Amino acid sequence: MICFPNAKINLGLHVTEKRPDGYHNIETVFCPVSLSDALEVIPSEKKGSTFTSTGIPIPGDPESNLVLKALELIRDTQPGIVHLDSNIHLHKVIPIGAGLGGGSSDAAYMLKLLNDLLRLNLSVTNLQDLARKLGSDCAFFIENKPMFAYGRGDQFEPIDLDLSEYKIVVVVPPVHVSTQEAYAMVIPRKPRHSLREIVRMPADRWRGLLSNDFEEPVMVKFPVIREVKEELYNRGAVYAAMSGSGAAVFGLFSRQSTVGKWQFDPSFQVYSF
Repeated sequence: MICFPNAKINLGLHVTEKRPDGYHNIETVFCPVSLSDALEVIPSEKKGSTFTSTGIPIPGDPESNLVLKALELIRDTQPGIVHLDSNIHLHKVIPIGAGLGGGSSDAAYMLKLLNDLLRLNLSVTNLQDLARKLGSDCAFFIENKPMFAYGRGDQFEPIDLDLSEYKIVVVVPPVHVSTQEAYAMVIPRKPRHSLREIVRMPADRWRGLLSNDFEEPVMVKFPVIREVKEELYNRGAVYAAMSGSGAAVFGLFSRQSTVGKWQFDPSFQVYSF
């Protein structure tokens, strides 16, 4: 069985307060985009599971990959599930550590795939509860539709949002932004503007209103991210912003616009959909 875990972008992101458990409460709007990995699971007759990957190299121990953690979570929480021996292959396309949620999406899609493959009949709520154990934004990818997210980014309210009239361009410069370091650079505060109200406006009115609290401190440390955002506006984006804690920057363009040839170094990753 094969599935295609997709990326997300953040439309606005406010860090509102530090929680007693050491995490932060946030407010953001998650929006799925069509940039996708490919995840395949084939039941194995041999004891044990294997995990292989191609595409973008995945740093760290393969055994710590969230896809395998999702597999273990199903094994540990579903009574009667004994044999989950599988050959798992992940073809990685979504840039890693860019604020696009690729790892979280892989984990969530693994839960959904196993739910179908093993006919567990877990509800959306059940799957979201499991996904929250794997990461703060994993639960978003269970329903995988635009959501206003709050709490740790794992509580959701549906939001009416349609970006189909826009071409989305995502640019990932060759810098790595540590999420932990990004949070350390932000002073939590209540937002001045309501994200719910702003995203109801036409996207060409978002500039100056729809903000990401991580942008300014992260751009001070990595000026290239600011340069990418400015370049997107220079090329006609109606709105541009950093996604999550970076380093990916996206721009929304009219479908009729001609973005033209990008003058970025080959080390930059550029996606358009």
